Amino acid sequence: QVQLVESGGGLVQPGGSLRLSCAESGFTFSSYNMGWYRQAPGKERELVATAYTGGTTNYADSVKDRFTISRDNAKNTVYLQMDSLKPEDTAVYYCKAWLSWRNYWGQGTQVTVSS
Repeated sequence: QVQLVESGGGLVQPGGSLRLSCAESGFTFSSYNMGWYRQAPGKERELVATAYTGGTTNYADSVKDRFTISRDNAKNTVYLQMDSLKPEDTAVYYCKAWLSWRNYWGQGTQVTVSS
């Protein structure tokens, strides 16, 4: 019943932009912290951005000033606006929701930044 569905990935040129969306169903969205992770081939999954329930946001150093995480609790959706994309941003991006011992993951969406 719990489900997170990402969308918005694709192929973009360096310097371009993409907006990822993660739609939730099956739990009380506003009660959960939300985050975006990414995993490139052969690398560990890394935390990209977090939107906590209290409104605080946090970003990995590699994406600061380029990515923006936001959430619309009325729509049960979290977004990741990605600007000034670089080839090193290429990865599968995953949406995550968590609260204490509860953790939920989306299926991932591919982002490819290439000329």
